[in-house]
Amino acid sequence: MADDEMNVGLLMFIAHRSMEQRTFQALVEAGHGDITIAQGRLAAQIDPRGTRLTELAERAQVTKQTAGFLVDQLEKAGYVERIPDPSDGRARLVRLSDRGLAMAEFANDVSARIEREWADRLGERRMGQLREALTRLREITDPYS
Repeated sequence: MADDEMNVGLLMFIAHRSMEQRTFQALVEAGHGDITIAQGRLAAQIDPRGTRLTELAERAQVTKQTAGFLVDQLEKAGYVERIPDPSDGRARLVRLSDRGLAMAEFANDVSARIEREWADRLGERRMGQLREALTRLREITDPYS
């Protein structure tokens, strides 16, 4: 790597940050200005059937207390709900509410639109290669895959 080249991790972060910022700006414009990036990052970790708070904290790489605080905020705003865990009556799951599902669908649509812009810039073949390469990297970088 030449001295003036950025490492690949930084380049991926810059692209991710751009998509995240654009997505959150679109959320604000669509009436979801009451969700923060930190809350959104945590909400993105919630499985369709719900996820335990400890697992959310681990996935988001925050303390259980921080995850609990973020979930409390999301619950007050109507984006999530806590439900009994069917596999353990003493435990609770956090899952997206109807409002949270609508917000997530909107955010996913915005992300897909951004991906199409990137594909227009890179070309379909390169975009496919990028997706394939990142998917292969996920095998060794994502402990939750």
